[in-house]
Parts: sequence; structure tokens; C-alpha cells
Amino acid sequence: MPAPVSIKVPALSSNRRRDTTLHGMSIRHAMAIAITGGALAITAAPSQAADTSSQLRALIKQDGYPAALASVREKSGHVRNATAGVGDLKTREPVPVDGEVRIGSNTKTFTAVVVLQLVAEGKLELDAPVERYLPKLVRGDGIDGNNITIRQLLQHTSGLPNYTNFLADGLLPYQHWYAEPRTLLDLALEQKATSAPGTTFAYSNTNYLVAGLIVERVTHRPIAEHIERRIIKPLNLRRTYFPGVGEERLRGPHPHGYHHDDPALPLTDVSEQDPSFGWAAGQMVSTPSEINRFFVALLQGRLLKPELLREMRKTVPAPEVGKDARYGLGLISNPLACGGLSWGHGGTITGYATTNAATDDGRAAAVAVTNLPRTEEQVGRIQAVVDGALCSR
Repeated sequence: MPAPVSIKVPALSSNRRRDTTLHGMSIRHAMAIAITGGALAITAAPSQAADTSSQLRALIKQDGYPAALASVREKSGHVRNATAGVGDLKTREPVPVDGEVRIGSNTKTFTAVVVLQLVAEGKLELDAPVERYLPKLVRGDGIDGNNITIRQLLQHTSGLPNYTNFLADGLLPYQHWYAEPRTLLDLALEQKATSAPGTTFAYSNTNYLVAGLIVERVTHRPIAEHIERRIIKPLNLRRTYFPGVGEERLRGPHPHGYHHDDPALPLTDVSEQDPSFGWAAGQMVSTPSEINRFFVALLQGRLLKPELLREMRKTVPAPEVGKDARYGLGLISNPLACGGLSWGHGGTITGYATTNAATDDGRAAAVAVTNLPRTEEQVGRIQAVVDGALCSR
């Protein structure tokens, strides 16, 4: 285990300010798009989606991921899974079919659903100020909880700076670092606001950190418990979970995740890690098929009342996420190459990147790789597999 790490936020100059994990934005752009579940306008003809396994093998050959795994759900409900590569670089074990992966910012959609369910129950108001629920807590340079609404948190228009900026100099030193949510909020509030509330889309994990704190303040129960009771159990997602405090090992069959801060250095196995720095913004674990089941159920109205699902799908342009991407309340839309829209999120966290999307008629696709993509081209190739799968009829 590494030596204790200082949590002082580094002074980030404008040319070093970059989000490194959990989000839909960059390394500056690279990891960005993988997390969002479709940030590039990549076209893929339906014929290209005929063999997902061969597409995964091509990803590994071209971009060097140790493993890739996918699940595709057809409109009929038929599911097909595929894998490529190896699940463990040391033992050369095969990739477990529909194995568990850390899903990073897909967690945001789960958190958003909980918030909107609490709105339906009258415990929260979507356009109420954060100050009502967290008095005198959200304060900083250009930051005032009186001027930020819950809607703006969920839509990334609050102007709150991203607490994960403290990871700008590398991820490996934090592999076993446990962080309380309030510690993460302190990291954010040491930085300046990125914009005035309600004026600009700017992806920030801090928004969902604050949303999670609000849920816990008004209900007096952990956000993880709400996600389990309100979403995971009703949908029977048996391999989807929010890791407990100090839980570093994945519970079920999984491909190992790998990372290197310096591409010139060998990959480090980061399968065992403390994901607490993701919390309500990115801590969860799932499998490709269960990610698909969650998003299909959400779009089909199984988790939210119609009026709140409509609110969730009210979007703003999200150019940081992708050229044609739009961000709702924890939900991202992208145009499909074959017409229509896909809805999803996607996520990255050290060692794992998941790109996924679903459609209103029940189609869904999710692709996970076990090392973070580092260029827009790499991200685009993963998205093309998802887009092609959704466009195959």
C-alpha cells in the first residue's frame, strides 16, 4: 500500500486543469468520451455490428487493452454477450462472460434516479436551492448554495469545480486511498467556481457528490442503501452493487483492470482498489448486461413517474462530452448513425472504461475495456462498437 497521500489540492494552472477519471470529460478529451457513453459522432453501418466478438478483438489488437467485454440487448429482449483478450495478464485466464467491472460515472444515473424518486415523494424539490438541504455547507470562491439548484447539480450547470482535479498528477498513488464525502467536498471548495449557476454546462463530479449528501441529509440513510432498495432489488440486478466502506475486491468473476500513469511504464493491476473517491459520482460495480437492463428499465418508465422521466430527458448542449451530445439529469443523449437517439451515460475509473447506451424501443449495448483509452480515436472506436450494435436490426 502506498504511503499516506496529502489531500491538499495542487495549484492547477489553466493548461494543467484536467479531469482524470469518473467523468465525461477528458484527459483532456480522451477519457472524456468513454465515460459519457457516446461523445463522438462515429458512424457504424449495421453490417459492422454483425460480429461483436470480432470487433472486440480488433479493439484489443489496435489499442492494446488487456480485455474487452460486451453485452448487446435486442429489441426482442434477446441478449448476446462477447469477450476478447485475457482476464488476467499473469495467468492468461479467459475473460469471464459478462464479468463485473467498475462502472464509474454510470453511478451518476443511479444517483439521479434516487433524487428524482425523492422529488416524487415530496422530500425534495427539483428547483429548490441546495442551501435548503445543506445550510451553510456549499460555500467558496464564487460558490453559494443559495444560488445553486438540485436541477443544476444533476445537469452539471451549477458551476461547482470538480473535486477530481486533485488527481491531475496521476491515479496510482490513490489506489488504496479512502476518502470521506466531506473530504472530497472540501477539495472542491478550495477551488474557484467555473461559472455562474445556470449559465454553462461544465461536467463536475462535485455535483453528484453534493446530490448524494442531500439524499443522505433528508432521509438520514446512506445513498448506497437507497440505490440498493430503490433500483437494484426491484430490477433484480444481482451483480450490481455499491461497494461498502473499505471494500476493495470485486465480489464476483471479473477481468482484472490495469493502469499506468506513464505509458512508458508497465501496466499495474488495479483490480483491488478503494473506489471511495467516486462515491455517489462513480463508485458502483456492475456487468455489461445489467447496465443495459438498468437503462432499458429506466427508459421504459419502470423507475420514475412519466413527468419525472420527462424532466430527466430535458437536455442542454454538452460540447465537452461530444459534438452532438446533450445532457439531461444524469442522462446523456446522442444521435445514432442509423437515426434516432440513444440514451445512456458511461463511465471510467482507474482500470476500467465502460461505454453504453440504450434506445426507447428496448435496444441496448455496453462495452467495457480494462485500461483507460487515452486518445479521442481510441474512445471513438469503442463508441463505434456500441453504435453499430444499436443500429443492427
